[in-house]
Amino acid sequence: MLLTISTTHRPATDLGYLVHKNPFRCQAKKLPFGIVNIFYPEAGEEKCTLAILLDVDTVGLVRGKRNYHRSMPIEPYVNDRPYVCSSFMSITLSRVFGQTLNGRCKERPELVETPMPLTVKISVLPCRGGEGLLKRLFEPLGYRVDAQAYTLDENFPEWGESPYYTVELSKKTSVRELFNHLYVLIPVLDNRKHYYIDKNEIGKLLKRGEGWLSEHPERDNIAKRYLKYLRSYAQEAILRLMEINPAEGNDIGVAEVQSEEKIEKSLNLNEERLGAVLSALRASQAETIVDLGCGSGKLLGLLLKEKQFKKIVGFDVSIRSLEIAHERLHIKDLPPMQRERMELLHGSLMYRDKRLEGFDAAAIIEVIEHLDQPRLKAFERVVFEFARPGVIIMTTPNREYNTLWEAIGPEKLRHQDHRFEWTRDEFEAWAAGIAKTYHYTTKFLPVGAVDDQLGAPTQMCIFSRGN
Repeated sequence: MLLTISTTHRPATDLGYLVHKNPFRCQAKKLPFGIVNIFYPEAGEEKCTLAILLDVDTVGLVRGKRNYHRSMPIEPYVNDRPYVCSSFMSITLSRVFGQTLNGRCKERPELVETPMPLTVKISVLPCRGGEGLLKRLFEPLGYRVDAQAYTLDENFPEWGESPYYTVELSKKTSVRELFNHLYVLIPVLDNRKHYYIDKNEIGKLLKRGEGWLSEHPERDNIAKRYLKYLRSYAQEAILRLMEINPAEGNDIGVAEVQSEEKIEKSLNLNEERLGAVLSALRASQAETIVDLGCGSGKLLGLLLKEKQFKKIVGFDVSIRSLEIAHERLHIKDLPPMQRERMELLHGSLMYRDKRLEGFDAAAIIEVIEHLDQPRLKAFERVVFEFARPGVIIMTTPNREYNTLWEAIGPEKLRHQDHRFEWTRDEFEAWAAGIAKTYHYTTKFLPVGAVDDQLGAPTQMCIFSRGN
């Protein structure tokens, strides 16, 4: 398999410093699955091309192994591995160009983050998902993608297109960033990892995806394919990526924005909100409660003081928030009977979780506005269809009230991590649709000082499950 990287950066031979390979020497390195040859077809001031030629030893890979498919005894020896760019190339990048991947360049450290015009050509790249997937993976990262497809057999056109492409990727970027993109996305396209997958692969994915994967529109698909569809691993990777995903721009500069907590502090709004939710939970006569999106555990602390609640669970996607909640509640110091009442769970409201089923009531305080609206459908099913508690108490900001806060006004959102904020009519319409679909009734209550025209700063809905 052949992969070349070219640059027209001046002087172009700077590429040699970044990959730690002399442009004027041919090099070879033996790897467990074959030999990699590194050379430069051209190396001048105006253009430099690095070639990585990997010769996979298919016989050596099989020799001594007994776990190949005996129904097809020739398959381990006759396959596409010697010819196509696959996860073997990712291993090569890691073992031969590890310093490049990690952004180290002792002789010319100033070059590490220098954007250069780079062109990658991969002679044969399997794209199991077609050209569309290839472009969805690389174009959001700023690459120009040129792909040449091939038919399976020109003599039998009815067999259709092959999954193999000759691909050229072009972008002005750093060599380190390019190598990390290739390391992750080549095996994702091939969709076949040629080595054992364990939990360490999650860490590798997060490390090589740092700074770009959490925001990538194909993030979930990349995680699943990279981890060979091992569900528990893929879900953990996605949850950790969601945790580090920065807020999408809301046109609110950090320097000019007051946090939501600071804005609401003068009204004691958070205390009123927690009090309103606690009162509603008391009135529901529920004994088992789950706080979905529990954050640092403020509501959990109030629930723990109420003898009515026999089982209290906090659930959040952020490991750090759960750690703070654990410290805030002094769980390890609680008496045994109190400790048995309290449990903290790590998970996402985007995925069905059987641990959330069977509760009398759920609290969802200021959570939905942090979800991307396209993900609301998944959230709705997880909570209302699968978890299906008897009572659901939900709060969310009332966007109309923002007009009364000079620092926000009618156009901005209260917090830079909010994806949206609803008016009262919008929230009631959404809740009515949910209630009708999943057989709940609704009751709406204001939280905080009520303005005659704009309503209360927080709107609360109590969903009660029908028979």
